[in-house]
Parts: sequence; C-alpha cells; structure tokens
Amino acid sequence: MDLASFRNEYTMAELDQSIAPSDPIVLFHQWLDEAVMRSLPEPNAMTLATVTPDGKAAARVVLLKAVDDGHFVFYTNYKSRKGRELESNPHAALVFLWLELQRQVRVEGTVEKVSAAASDAYFATRPRDNQIGALASPQSEPVSDRETLERQYLAVQKRYEGRKIGRPDQWGGYRLQPDSIEFWQGRKSRMHDRLFYNKQNGQWDVRRLAP
Repeated sequence: MDLASFRNEYTMAELDQSIAPSDPIVLFHQWLDEAVMRSLPEPNAMTLATVTPDGKAAARVVLLKAVDDGHFVFYTNYKSRKGRELESNPHAALVFLWLELQRQVRVEGTVEKVSAAASDAYFATRPRDNQIGALASPQSEPVSDRETLERQYLAVQKRYEGRKIGRPDQWGGYRLQPDSIEFWQGRKSRMHDRLFYNKQNGQWDVRRLAP
C-alpha cells in the first residue's frame, strides 16, 4: 500500500467570501443542513480536541446535539477523560468533516457545562438502553474484561426495572462558545477555499486564508 499516492481532486463547490454570511453560525447551519439532507453518515459527528493538565493534546469523536444561541452543545460523562481535561483547561476545539461534500469546519473556543435542567431534559429523551449505559459505564476507567461491563449493565437494568431512570450527577452537557470558526471547501490542485471568522469585541471578522 502506497499511501503517498492516494490523491483526490476536489471540484465539487467553491466558497465565495463576497456572498458568505457575516455570521458564521448561519453558514454552519447551511452546511450542516446540507449534510443532513444528503443523508451523510453521522453528519453531526465531530472531533473534540482537549488539552491534558500537562499540556498534551487529546482528541476523540463525539456527537453534536445542539447549536444553542451560537454555542455548540454535546453530552458526556463529566468524570471521563475529556471531562477531567475540560475541568482543568476549558479551552477546546471541534472539527467537522464531511468528505462527501469536500468540506471541513474548525471551531475553537471555551467550554462550560450546560445547566442541570438542560442536561436533565436531554437525558430524558435518550433511549432507555442508553440511559442504563450511562449509569453502568465508569467511562474512561480501566475494566478487567467485557463481561464485567455486561454484568454492570444488567445489574443497573434490574435495579431500575419498572422505574424511571434519572440523570446521574456525573453525566451532562457542555457547550462550546466559539472564538473562531474556519470553513474549508476543497478545490482543485489543492487551492482550497478557507474563510476564517474571528470574534473581536463581540463582532465577527472574516478573512480568507491561503490553502
């Protein structure tokens, strides 16, 4: 396998600064809506990058669950590795990649927890099996084997049989307030279009970046 020889030309679309919205959240919704309408797999999947307490980068894929008042919202276990990293350093980055549309969006900003009421409301909408999993899994902690996880799941399932499952305290949402958002549209000969929105004094400034 010669990975160096893998190449694709990007000729699907262009990103024209002269007609781009002044608000990047508007453009993000347009791109996300198109990804959804095209039935792309997991269109709300995003890479979440955090920083460890000793300054090392860490990343994983999570799911965007809302864009609320310009904030990007996702949910997880607060005691997970990413939760601990966000507790020690609230700066984070998101990357959305829609290869079928030859598009990428990068978001950088600071993260805070959503309200307990918002977390409660979202948790109540989750499938019951997922609710059980949130209680059964000590996310990011070492476990001896798969069977241990299965036993923990069955134990929680039995404990709550016929009962409503409330949101555990260690599980909830975060929202990222963006400081910058970059939109990347693939173009021919690697001359890609890149629009970089940067918030200054509460207002968005947009400029084109070289590919």
